[in-house]
Amino acid sequence: MLRLFFRRFTKALLWFAGGSVLLVLVFRFVPPPGTTLMVERKIESWFDGEPIDLQRSWQPWENISDDLKVAVMAGEDQKFPEHWGFDFDAIQAALAHNGRGGSIRGASTLSQQVSKNLFLWSGRSWLRKGLEAWFTGLIEVFWPKQRILEVYLNSVEWDEGVFGAEAAARHHFGIGARSLSRQQASLLAAVLPNPRVWSASHPSPYVLRRAGWIRQQMSQLGGSSYLLGLDDSRRSPWAQ
Repeated sequence: MLRLFFRRFTKALLWFAGGSVLLVLVFRFVPPPGTTLMVERKIESWFDGEPIDLQRSWQPWENISDDLKVAVMAGEDQKFPEHWGFDFDAIQAALAHNGRGGSIRGASTLSQQVSKNLFLWSGRSWLRKGLEAWFTGLIEVFWPKQRILEVYLNSVEWDEGVFGAEAAARHHFGIGARSLSRQQASLLAAVLPNPRVWSASHPSPYVLRRAGWIRQQMSQLGGSSYLLGLDDSRRSPWAQ
């Protein structure tokens, strides 16, 4: 019985591994139709008795403001072009901070956020973190950095039921994602840690300060030139 269990368990793992690799390869070329986070939000709204209409409109890379691309990297993951899905320095800093108590600090990269939002569920269980690491590794291997950022910008939540750059730009500023200004982009990036509480169109003093800091970081990173060679700045993991 034990041998049969392990045989079936191993077979299930192989099927899962093969299926997840295939899914990641498909989404390398095909726009994901939605995310598990969108499904969660829809189900939550049903239980709350206040159904919401999810807003999302996929836009290709060239139809999204360069300022927004740089702003989210400046605010969320400045080492994005360099790492292979995990920022170990940020993880160590977060562990040290959390060990001292107080507010919990995360250390998720943009790649990890894409993995979680696209394939997994919310929560802090070890199982979910393990699956997040698996999918993060897959998209880092099979997707170029530009594709990871493109999927992120089309999937991230920017208000209750508002997903992706195009829906966010129209919801907050009445324009398309391609037309976002540097200031508007920084405001959208500033609310990402808590987009259901903070507003890009009606920013609090804290959000305004954070947006200002993000603009400073954008300048220090080199502005839109930071996007040049996005897929050429990583060294092989064994060279690090």
